[in-house]
Amino acid sequence: MVLTDSLRVEELPPEERAIYATLKPERLPEHVAIIMDGNGRWAGRRSLRRFFGHQQGAKSVQLVTETASRIGLPWLTLYAFSLENNLRRPRTEVNFLMRLLKSYLESNLQRMMDNNVRIRYIGRTRELPPEVQDKMRWAAEATARNTGTTLTLALNYGSRSELVDAFRALHAEVEAGQVSADRISEEDIHRHLYTAHMPDPDLLIRTSGEMRVSNYLLWQIAYSEIYITDRLWPDFRGVHLLEAIAEFQRRERRYGGLSESVGEVEEDPEQIRIAAG
Repeated sequence: MVLTDSLRVEELPPEERAIYATLKPERLPEHVAIIMDGNGRWAGRRSLRRFFGHQQGAKSVQLVTETASRIGLPWLTLYAFSLENNLRRPRTEVNFLMRLLKSYLESNLQRMMDNNVRIRYIGRTRELPPEVQDKMRWAAEATARNTGTTLTLALNYGSRSELVDAFRALHAEVEAGQVSADRISEEDIHRHLYTAHMPDPDLLIRTSGEMRVSNYLLWQIAYSEIYITDRLWPDFRGVHLLEAIAEFQRRERRYGGLSESVGEVEEDPEQIRIAAG
């Protein structure tokens, strides 16, 4: 479902507009999730410190979000800072990332307002530094009335921890007699996820060529189309988002069913002999 009231295709740069012209607007994904990978390698290839890669990656966030808003993409979710990053990266790097997040929110708030972008967050954000949480709340409240693309930053996020938190909340409901343990459904789990307010991603993009999902939205990407690009995140732009969407539209989503091109099965399955061995 494209946000038709927020369409600003005429603002796309020529290269992006050319790709958008090949797309079917009615088949745009409703939700795109991205694993933003490669900041450190981008810096290393240029003999720069990792911090410069993160700064350039923040610029990519801004540009990709603007393209998403111009084409009326309802939901864009970015893996910005994982729980594992928080636990395993050097504290100097973690502290820099927290300062960079604050700076990004401060310097890009007006651009979010101009692009009708609403910002939200998922993850164990309560464990982030208080001053960072304050800035996050400030940006969320300032953009809360915007009706265009919802940009969700996954911060201090891990999918396994999300599921643990969901199961704990569901257990509390069972203990309180609000839910019967033997009647727990997928929907009961879904409503306790951080993402309960949004649709599951239609398209998952991973940059830097790595073939893994890195503990990201494991429940939610059960039927997502996956697009891998060798391009490092600091070099990823709106045109590359549109290329990924073009590839998405060339695929046929079956959700466990058969392709329409398969046709009818002519033989009676009950009459088909199963070969031994």
